[in-house]
Amino acid sequence: MSPYAIFDTFGIITELTDGHVPASYILVMIAVLFTVFSYRKMARVYPTSGSAYTYTKKTMSSGLGFLIGWIVLLDYLFLPMINAMFTKIYLSAVFPSVPGWIWIVGMIILITGMNVAGVKVAVSANMLMVAFQFLIAAIFVILTLRTTITGEVGYFSLDPFYSVSMDFSTVFAGASILMLSFLGFDAVTTLSDETENPKKDIPRAIFLVAFLGGIFFLAVSYIMQSLFPDLSALAVVSPDLEEASPNIALYIGGTLFQAIFLAGALTACIASGLAGQTSGSRLLYAMGRDGVLTKKIFGFVHPRYATPVYNVILTGLLACSALFLSLHAATSLINFGAFTAFSFVNLSVIFYFLRVKKDKTYTVGSVIGYMIVPFIGFLFNAYLWLNLDSSAMTLGLCWSAAGLAYLIYLTKGFTKAPPEIDFSESEAS
Repeated sequence: MSPYAIFDTFGIITELTDGHVPASYILVMIAVLFTVFSYRKMARVYPTSGSAYTYTKKTMSSGLGFLIGWIVLLDYLFLPMINAMFTKIYLSAVFPSVPGWIWIVGMIILITGMNVAGVKVAVSANMLMVAFQFLIAAIFVILTLRTTITGEVGYFSLDPFYSVSMDFSTVFAGASILMLSFLGFDAVTTLSDETENPKKDIPRAIFLVAFLGGIFFLAVSYIMQSLFPDLSALAVVSPDLEEASPNIALYIGGTLFQAIFLAGALTACIASGLAGQTSGSRLLYAMGRDGVLTKKIFGFVHPRYATPVYNVILTGLLACSALFLSLHAATSLINFGAFTAFSFVNLSVIFYFLRVKKDKTYTVGSVIGYMIVPFIGFLFNAYLWLNLDSSAMTLGLCWSAAGLAYLIYLTKGFTKAPPEIDFSESEAS
């Protein structure tokens, strides 16, 4: 979860929702917080890595768990793609004469080369970069408020949350894209081994990460939307809505602030892209090492660099899909895996209560906590899943079908147990 996530998609969501970005954030926060409720319950029972994969495997079936893990793999493999795309969007706003593909290919070559060589960003450096992004976001908010109060455009009202002209279908479609802002809140579950009281503290941490992050995104989006309450106002400042945020930075703070803003954006893209590619390549290595994928290729480690070179190059090649996808389609493709995982986390709570939990009692509290609330969370996530971009849905469903076919092959027609997917490999990296 990056502070810059709010800036990445503001323009296209403003266009899609006709100036109701905060309303879309409220809807996605509802889906996330219901899912957080389910994560809290499952983390107490299964405080291990893998989250949706583990929960589905333990409560429903190992075969279905494998399929969910396969779909989640989609996020790991394509996260470098979205970071390369954001690099192009931010830099093209400042250097419009440079072909966009140069920024995409350049970013992919940079992070692939760093990962092949085994370069890692230290935790302390990551914390500094996040703090830097928060500082820039705070300055961005202050400048936006100043411009709204003293300028000739913008006004404060409740219209970004609700107006007579608001179309709920487009607001839900916007929410389906904004899930990208929350990806990673469940990573807290991987810290169970380092936590003194994981069954108590991990669930609380999951809630705080999602809730505080959501409040941040909601507040910043409202302030930005107040300055540009409709599409026509934003289009004057940024004709290309994908590049809205860097153009807004220029409008509110001049070229100096735009340069500082872009510095924050690039550090976010490099750090996130590097970490995403590292996790994806290590997960493929674990699958190759354990025989889930071909060991000769996916289980290979370079003798000099001690890195899974083939996997790093493969994830780099997959990131090149940024050359062909729109921002809407790219974010939807990432969120295909996220909404699928979150839907099954909610279902896992229900199945855990009905099939696994031994000391269950059908009281009003248990029925609400283990059945009604998770089912509402499932419905929210499933509905947002249905609102994803059609081309991304097609790609996601094809990926799922390939996973199902591969599962049938591995289990010899479901006559043997599917192999394990070791998500701890990617999360530890």
